Amino acid sequence: MARNKPLGKKLRLLKALNSNRRVPAWIVIKTNRRFTRHPKVRNWRRNKLKK
Repeated sequence: MARNKPLGKKLRLLKALNSNRRVPAWIVIKTNRRFTRHPKVRNWRRNKLKK
């Protein structure tokens, strides 16, 4: 990937990076283990982002 990225692409990559985290432990406790997995979790090898 190019070193110099457009700002829009950089922001989209940043959003994807930040949203690719596990559900916080306090939410799992608060919802009585109803939400243990994040539905939008993505692995960099398996699922690619739209361009």
